[in-house]
Amino acid sequence: MSTWLWIGVVLVAVVVAVLLTRFLVRRNDTKKVSFMMDALEDGELNFRFRDNSALNRALNRIRGIFERRNAVNEEASWSKLFRVMTHEIMNTIAPIASLSDALSKDENLDVKAGLETISTSSKDLIRFVESYRSFTQVAQPLRKAVMVDEMMNHVIQLNKAKAAEQGATLTYSTKTNDLLIFVDEGQIMLVFNNLIKNAIQAGANSIRITADLNADDQTVIRVTNNGKPIPLRQIEEIFIPFYTTKPNGTGIGLSLSRQIMIKHHGDLRLEQSDDKMTIFALIFK
Repeated sequence: MSTWLWIGVVLVAVVVAVLLTRFLVRRNDTKKVSFMMDALEDGELNFRFRDNSALNRALNRIRGIFERRNAVNEEASWSKLFRVMTHEIMNTIAPIASLSDALSKDENLDVKAGLETISTSSKDLIRFVESYRSFTQVAQPLRKAVMVDEMMNHVIQLNKAKAAEQGATLTYSTKTNDLLIFVDEGQIMLVFNNLIKNAIQAGANSIRITADLNADDQTVIRVTNNGKPIPLRQIEEIFIPFYTTKPNGTGIGLSLSRQIMIKHHGDLRLEQSDDKMTIFALIFK
């Protein structure tokens, strides 16, 4: 074999080796980026790549940015939660303390009426604490394959009479047949029951539930109603535990519903709320 032929073989081998190496590195980098995107979507930031390449260092920086942002958001959420809890507890305890003090000093006060007021306030506080316990002790979902059509038929049957009593129609439709989701059916039905109840309380006369696949092949189920919209100033607060604008509300429904969706690795979002309609979307990933 001539020298030039050997040189040609070596050059070809080198080129093939370089191309193969670049291919393997690129495929490995693609896997890293894909892994990181999945981790960020699920909120799992307990990973770190070795700082032996520019890409790894860049991915670690992105992870750090998300970690700091999550810490700030979590701190803000806890701050809001404590503010709401303090407000609720003080609003209940202050009248009890004041009335108890007055009953012990003023013989002219109606003791029976005063005790009834104290009893009512105490029960309100117990109800608040029970709501907190239900929020903090959401069970891990027992997931199984569920046909969306069958589950939504159950939801419609459970809530149709209640909606009709308030003069509202409740319907379900889908553009994609045979949608299948892997969920705890009881927990997810609780979310829909809460959204329907909120729509009825908002004065809706039309409540529509629709299901479809989005561009990422994720199942999205929307609950749309034409009731009174959520005020703009309150939209950022509606998922905060115990935040409520209703006189007898616990402020637990929407926050508990979102907790359930998060435990299913999904999401509950408010997509729209104006004079035309209010739309909540449940996204199953």
